Amino acid sequence: MKKNLFIFAAAVFSAGIISCKKSETADLLSQIQKKGKITIAMEGTWAPWTYHDEKNELVGYDVEVGKKIAEKLGVKAEFVEVDWDGIFAGIDSKRYDLSLNGVEVTQERAFKYDFSEPYAYTHTALIVKKDNDSIKKFEDLKGRTTTNSLGSTYAEYAESLGAKVVTIDSFEETLQLVEHGRADATLNDNATFFYYQKIKPENPFKLAALTENASHVAIPMRKGEETKTLLEAVNKAIEELKQSGELAQISQKYFGADLTK
Repeated sequence: MKKNLFIFAAAVFSAGIISCKKSETADLLSQIQKKGKITIAMEGTWAPWTYHDEKNELVGYDVEVGKKIAEKLGVKAEFVEVDWDGIFAGIDSKRYDLSLNGVEVTQERAFKYDFSEPYAYTHTALIVKKDNDSIKKFEDLKGRTTTNSLGSTYAEYAESLGAKVVTIDSFEETLQLVEHGRADATLNDNATFFYYQKIKPENPFKLAALTENASHVAIPMRKGEETKTLLEAVNKAIEELKQSGELAQISQKYFGADLTK
């Protein structure tokens, strides 16, 4: 009888150890903290969110926010530059832990991914050449050609308005297509366009229209129990950065305005 009780107790103890090990393995935050780094996907070509400065160093709003969040998690931020359509594929395949890339929360994305609390709010801008007087509102895009990143909310919005979308990799490239007449317009967030106007005041573009409702910009990661504690930790970090005023300061630095509220 005692022997059977000993075997039973040993089995329960072993099962407990295995369960704990499985739990630690499944918890992404624990894995990140054990490695000492968090892998963050971003384009690196979308100023002022994430881009290279004159020294070719990766900088931007998302870069600084990513570093601050990593610091609060007690790890280092490892940034991986990838095309827009590769960001979510990389999250799905577990190459990246999450992404900071000015990602807008949509119903479709929220169905597949967990999102943090918003860390910025933007409006969609309709951008055309200064001599274009035929496009004054979003509805004017019906039957026209626009250009945007493949799979972006801007491309989807343009298509929903009846526009033909030419897909391209970067914001700079979309502007080139519009400038040379290969596209009638491009859609992007207002903060990005205002920044572009600031650094290139002699540009040939103008703002034709803005969406009334603000878009929520947040941090996507894989959905499920695996990322539950990571999501909680990221949300806590964002809230602390808001309360301390650091998030607003970073926003002012890169956008010239506070997009955090």
